Amino acid sequence: MTDALLVRIAEALERLAPPPPVSADLGAAPAYIWDGHAIHAVEAFAPVDYALLSGIDAQKGALLDNSRRHAAGHAAHDVLLWGARGTGKSAVVASVVGKLQAEGQDIALLQCAIDELASLPRLFSLLRGTSRPFILFLDDLGFDDNGVGDARALRSLLQGGTAARPANVRLYVTSNRRHIVPRHLTEQDDPINPRDVIDDKMALSDRFGLSLGFHAIDQDAYVAIVRGYAAQLGLRFDPLEAIQWATQRGSRSGRVAWQYVVELAGRNGLRI
Repeated sequence: MTDALLVRIAEALERLAPPPPVSADLGAAPAYIWDGHAIHAVEAFAPVDYALLSGIDAQKGALLDNSRRHAAGHAAHDVLLWGARGTGKSAVVASVVGKLQAEGQDIALLQCAIDELASLPRLFSLLRGTSRPFILFLDDLGFDDNGVGDARALRSLLQGGTAARPANVRLYVTSNRRHIVPRHLTEQDDPINPRDVIDDKMALSDRFGLSLGFHAIDQDAYVAIVRGYAAQLGLRFDPLEAIQWATQRGSRSGRVAWQYVVELAGRNGLRI
């Protein structure tokens, strides 16, 4: 086979191969999604109004302060938001970014699916090409015992080195677990040095400079959240009905409170 024929075959294969994915303009959109291959702009970024998030004032204030520093190019932390489901962990991340954008800050949200963690080094190489501040959002992160290797890989990206996240990127991670990975030992864990195993599993959460806990709320706090949401929308409500709504769902949380207020708004012919 001649060299000329090999060249023709290679050129033919290149024409048959799909073109490499093209990422969106990193300076044009308020929010993006990383699919493991390319960055896509979010067509309609509409986070919950920062003022509407009730019952988590301390957490959202700390997150806003940290994000404002990052947007200004100052030192800022990677953040772990952990705690009970439905307490506003995910909503507050987008809400804070939206508030800063409304203030004129040039900062963007970039969400990465949990099953695309292995592609983060490729993502980071793309983000090094811009100076725009980004919040990389990993929602509902958690590793079982078989995923400790992935946890170590993520830890190395936070720790430093050539593959670490760029200076213009901070990771905001939500998890139902404070330490992201389970602390109990399994048959595969080291039975001789269990303390080392637990320390290794907890080491990932230690990489986050800011850790914000979101906790289950009691009945009075739940009603107060409903009252705050309803007042913002000019709605009246019956506290007993709001409590019954939560009881039927087996949960009292900011999410359930907001769902009840959506129900109220619908009954009154309002759009949210």
